[in-house]
Amino acid sequence: MGRKVKQLKNYSTEQVESLFESDENHRIGVKLYAILQLTRGYSSRALEEFFRTSFKQICNWADRFDSEGIKGLYIKPGRGRHSRFSNHQKQQLKDDLSKNPTEFGFHSSTWTGTLICEHIKKMYHIDYKQSAVYNLMRKIDFSSIKRANSEKN
Repeated sequence: MGRKVKQLKNYSTEQVESLFESDENHRIGVKLYAILQLTRGYSSRALEEFFRTSFKQICNWADRFDSEGIKGLYIKPGRGRHSRFSNHQKQQLKDDLSKNPTEFGFHSSTWTGTLICEHIKKMYHIDYKQSAVYNLMRKIDFSSIKRANSEKN
């Protein structure tokens, strides 16, 4: 039998991960530590499980560090997928959803994921899948909609 693993009494794994991920300096430290392991001879494929990312991402970190130094490891603004909604449109959608769906010609008094998809297409000319609508609702802090399982009733 192996040694007993130290357990924390006051923090869950999720709480520690949240603290860790919320600090930019910790993320930079992890990337730098992964690069250090590369210089010690570990392959990026051997490191991917430990660092919980792909070997390609580790190689990208190393390339950016090699060309830009420590500044290459910081997250650059404007990266990633951009929202199809402008901030103004998000606010307008939130205002729309605070009203009754019947005001927009729907035959329901409750917003559902399906209705929101239809409303977005009709008013904003943007196609959204139902699962993406729920993510959008979280981003605009709007939670009073019926979930998919209750829409079937």
